[in-house]
Amino acid sequence: MIVSTRGEYALRLMVALAGKEDFSPLREISLANNIPHKYAENIMTALVKAELVEGSRGKYGGYRLNRPPEAYSVAEILEAIESSFSVTSCSKDGSCPHADTCPTLPIWRGLDETVHAYLSRYTLKDLI
Repeated sequence: MIVSTRGEYALRLMVALAGKEDFSPLREISLANNIPHKYAENIMTALVKAELVEGSRGKYGGYRLNRPPEAYSVAEILEAIESSFSVTSCSKDGSCPHADTCPTLPIWRGLDETVHAYLSRYTLKDLI
């Protein structure tokens, strides 16, 4: 698994929100974290859709977490952003025509489970 820039930025945005209780303007957060504003908007849209953050419009609008920081795992955040959490294409959805006879598939699935378990051990609170 390779974590994309999108995944890295999502974690950084979530960490920035974890330090605040009120709605935070995205322009401030993206500027403070050196993330292009349009890119941050795209990421926040995905985080809202995954119900990890809440967005509010208006003068005092912005974004905030839906839960306390300790209630978010790093794995959960990356799963909401990354298109695939698997190390190989054959291990992600079982669509490989050779899955029944492939001698390497158990290795890839085991690696996927190990990566997921590792990232699940860490919370947003651990990052702040």
